Amino acid sequence: MIIAEIGTSHEGNAEKARALIDAACRAGADAVKFQWVYADEILHPDTGFVALPTGNIPLYERFKALECPPTFFSEMKDYAHEKGVKFGCSPFGLRSLEELCAVCPDFIKIASPELNHFPLLRALASFRAEQKQGGAAQIPVIISSGVSTLNDIEKALFILGTDGVTLLHCITSYPAPESEYNVRLVSTLSGIFGVPCGISDHSLDPLLVPCLSVMCGGTVIEKHITLSKQTDGLDDPVALEEEAFALMVHGVHQTEASLRRYGKEFCSQSVVRQLAESYGEDRVRSALGDGVKRLAPAERDNYGRTNRSLHYLRPLLAGQTVCAKDVAVLRTEKVLTPGVSPEFLETVVGSVLCRDVASGAGVRLEDFISRLSGMP
Repeated sequence: MIIAEIGTSHEGNAEKARALIDAACRAGADAVKFQWVYADEILHPDTGFVALPTGNIPLYERFKALECPPTFFSEMKDYAHEKGVKFGCSPFGLRSLEELCAVCPDFIKIASPELNHFPLLRALASFRAEQKQGGAAQIPVIISSGVSTLNDIEKALFILGTDGVTLLHCITSYPAPESEYNVRLVSTLSGIFGVPCGISDHSLDPLLVPCLSVMCGGTVIEKHITLSKQTDGLDDPVALEEEAFALMVHGVHQTEASLRRYGKEFCSQSVVRQLAESYGEDRVRSALGDGVKRLAPAERDNYGRTNRSLHYLRPLLAGQTVCAKDVAVLRTEKVLTPGVSPEFLETVVGSVLCRDVASGAGVRLEDFISRLSGMP
């Protein structure tokens, strides 16, 4: 399945969103995917700034401007189906997940930064369990594994299960260097976790990483699409325009046909040889990598900042008890300090602070020495 990641490139404009779906269909995509954004599910207002052609603006406000009502996504689903492609979407918190489930998408995508959003994963697992108990087919789930370790992936799959789940190898960097993609991880991760695996590609080239992922047994390819790289969408600079996306689709299908006709061993040699003619053998071998899971150099600095941790939502004083409304599972991003893992959420709520904390600060175990001093 080839997924055209529209994300938030529509910028809340329904006409532009339909134009993006049209472009994805013409380019040969099997599915389109959106992002259901509520800024307060993703970021603290003080997370920092993003540079845009119009100047630096608060990243929180940039996400706030991308919020759309549920009717928008319902209309996009209907339009996608009218055009003959599947509709998927990424939620970023409990509210967006609940509203997305009500729309009944063809699949739900958990983005890499939400791989450790344990409340979100548990709510999705509960929804799928209710579907199964009610005799309905469980909604397929796709999860990306950028900026993660094997342990992070294992924890997520322990919550979600593996039935109807596809895992995507990814590098959380924009753009992601092809030389660091380590595409052999597609087969490695599938073997370790026993699930279909594919790739979410943030590299700039339309062919190298996608074709290699098919060669390595990938079943899903996700890549951003845009009407123009010159527009203001957050991901437009790393997205493919329609013509380049169509080239990717053609190359992927050619690789699939070769795999079916000649078998994996011969196909692998043929694909590497053909790509080497265009890219050089060193570049192809570098993109393939060794298949060992590790943080790519381009995403190491993002670990703990792009994925989720606990943050205070308001200033609190020593001696106060932390309530559920006082903390949230957020991305740290630009200027704030990461907090502890979201797996400590239930422990933190109800604990008494031993020192003052600022709004936006990452939650630390040292904030609760009186109660948690015996914890590792």
